[in-house]
Amino acid sequence: MKVVAILPAFLDLENIKKSVDQIMPGIEIVTDTDFKKNDADVVVITTFTPFGKNEMDKFPELKFIQVASTGYNNVDIKEVRKRNILLCNVPVANKDAVAEHAIGVALALLKNFIPFHMEIKSGTWPLLTNSRELQGKTFGIIGMGAIGIKLTQKLIPFNVGIVYYDPVRLPEKDEEFYGLTYLSLDELIRVSDIISVHTPLTRSTRMMFNDARFKMMKDNAIFINTSRGEIVDEKALIKAIKEKNIYAAIDVFSIEPPDFSSELFHLDNVLFSPHIAGVTMESQERFITETIGNVIRYSQGIEPLYRVEDEL
Repeated sequence: MKVVAILPAFLDLENIKKSVDQIMPGIEIVTDTDFKKNDADVVVITTFTPFGKNEMDKFPELKFIQVASTGYNNVDIKEVRKRNILLCNVPVANKDAVAEHAIGVALALLKNFIPFHMEIKSGTWPLLTNSRELQGKTFGIIGMGAIGIKLTQKLIPFNVGIVYYDPVRLPEKDEEFYGLTYLSLDELIRVSDIISVHTPLTRSTRMMFNDARFKMMKDNAIFINTSRGEIVDEKALIKAIKEKNIYAAIDVFSIEPPDFSSELFHLDNVLFSPHIAGVTMESQERFITETIGNVIRYSQGIEPLYRVEDEL
C-alpha cells in the first residue's frame, strides 16, 4: 500500500515528517502546490487543499482519502462516490479545543474584554461597565456531535441552561444525564442568550442563519460560529449586529482570508479569529496520531473510523 500526504507548504513539513515516521514510516509527503501524478492508493489531505476531479485524476489507483480534519467540504463528495473511494475525516481530535474556544469567546464578549483592553491601552480608564455573567444564561448549541457534547460537558460547571438542536435527537437518557433540553432550531434561536454553531456544511445548513433567523434572536444575544462560514449570510449578520445589537464571535469565513473591506470588520461587538478554534498544539498532535492510526487500520484490513456518509 502506498500512502501520500498532501500538505500546505506553510506547515512545518519537516517536523510533521518526523512525527509521522515514528508512527508509520514510509509515507510520502508533498506540498499542495507541487504534487504530480502518483500511483498511491491512499491520500491524506487537510481542509486547505481542494480535492476534486482534477486532483483525483492524478491518483488513478486511489481507494481511500483520509482528511486530517473535522471538516471535509474541500472534497468533491459526488466524485468520491462516483469512483467508489472511501472517505474518512477526524471529527474528535479538536473537540476540546473548539469547545474551549466557544466558551472563551462567549466570556470575552459578555465581559467586554477587548473594548476594555483597548481603552486602557489608549490611556482611558472606564468607570462603568455593562458586563454580563455567563451564569444563568440560556446557551444554545446547534449540532450535538462530538464537539457539541464536549461543549455541553464543559458548560455544566457554569450553571447555564443548555438547549440544543440536531437533526438526530439524542437518546432521552443522554439528555437527562447532561441536563439538555431539545428544541426545534427556530425555538432555540428565539430563547437562547448565546448560540454556538457546530454543524457541518451541507445543503440543509448552507445559509442556515439568514435574515429571518437573525430576526428571531434576542436583542444583545451572542452568536458564535466556529463551523463553516457558508452557514451564515454575512449581510444578514451585519444587519443583525447593527439593528439588534447582537454580539458575534466569528472564526470561519466563506472565503479565507476574507474580504477585509467588508463592513463586518468595521463593526463593534464582533470578535474575530482566523479559523483557529480547533487549532492548538495538543489538537494538532491528536490529528496526526488519529489520522495515521486510521490509515494503519485501513492498511491492516480493518474498517477505518469516521467514514463520511453525508453528502454535502
